[in-house]
Amino acid sequence: MISEQEILDRVAELVVGFAADAAGYDERAEIPVEELTALHDAEVDRAVLPRRLGGFGLSYQSFGAVVRMLAKADPSIATIWVMHVGAGVGLAELTGSSFFADEFLVGKRFANALSEPGSGNRFLQPQQVAEPVAGDWSLTGAKRFVSGSEIADYLLVNALVEEAPTFFGVVPDESVSIIPIWDTLGLRATRSQLLVFDNTVLRAEYRGRAPGPGDFAAIPAGLPAISLGVADAALAALVEHARSRMILGNPLAHQQWVQHEVADVQIRLVAAHALYEQGLREADSANPAFFPTLSRAKYLANKVAVDVAQLGVRVGGASGYLRGSPIQRHLRDAEAGQLMAYSTEVLAGEIGREVLGVAPSP
Repeated sequence: MISEQEILDRVAELVVGFAADAAGYDERAEIPVEELTALHDAEVDRAVLPRRLGGFGLSYQSFGAVVRMLAKADPSIATIWVMHVGAGVGLAELTGSSFFADEFLVGKRFANALSEPGSGNRFLQPQQVAEPVAGDWSLTGAKRFVSGSEIADYLLVNALVEEAPTFFGVVPDESVSIIPIWDTLGLRATRSQLLVFDNTVLRAEYRGRAPGPGDFAAIPAGLPAISLGVADAALAALVEHARSRMILGNPLAHQQWVQHEVADVQIRLVAAHALYEQGLREADSANPAFFPTLSRAKYLANKVAVDVAQLGVRVGGASGYLRGSPIQRHLRDAEAGQLMAYSTEVLAGEIGREVLGVAPSP
């Protein structure tokens, strides 16, 4: 078994090429299949799978480092990979069967199909009902924002069974249609499409339990890192531009207003990284407080990423809007992070109620 440091070193080597190709994938709105395959071949997928399921059992802290490196290079790759890991590891854990773990290990692709058009951010609380049929169940409905859906071999799907949220592994077949809605501003290469299910069979053998304590929480742990990686990339692009752009004989970096604004966003970005690291340490120590900490880290990371990217546009001026500039891409990607569940608005409500001691509405 390879060490966690070896995994981090392999990712650090891969992301150099990922970053070089990110703009092209974004421009074409194309899923970076070769890069995702490279991650699997480097055993990064296997590293995340818990040891009891045949993986290496990567720590939360190392997982967070992997996602941040991926997101700084190409946040679309980071997003698809986090969702792939969340669905693949999730199905292996929730079903208690070696089948999905084995499929994950050989390189099959997984995608999360949990978010419903009518359920908002409450992706773990489905509203669509699965009807019993011949020992299995049947689902008719839709799931949206399914990242990497077009290359998925398996979907993690939930529905109501006897009024309880229930999770299934689904093999996409002719009953599952992809609606090509993906014409978005940010994270274009995720191609997070809408899926329509038409009497899709939810097989009893692929039914799983609800997520619980001890399960690897890939998505809550991964989402803050996506925005942090975007913010890191945006700040690096801002600094490069400010150092190289000459104004009245001096680099733009010599302008006092630029220095003050950069100081503000850099300090808040460091604080966001620190809060995120705290949440990862809590998760590794099985401290139940890690969920609230990661929620706060996502909120702060989402906000800071947008602020850094917007400052990049201000510093970049008109050139920041040009297609060839990374500044405009960072801004679009930063905005997308705020919309991922739970959105900043939902998180603000939850955090505010907790601080004020206000009971949530029934």
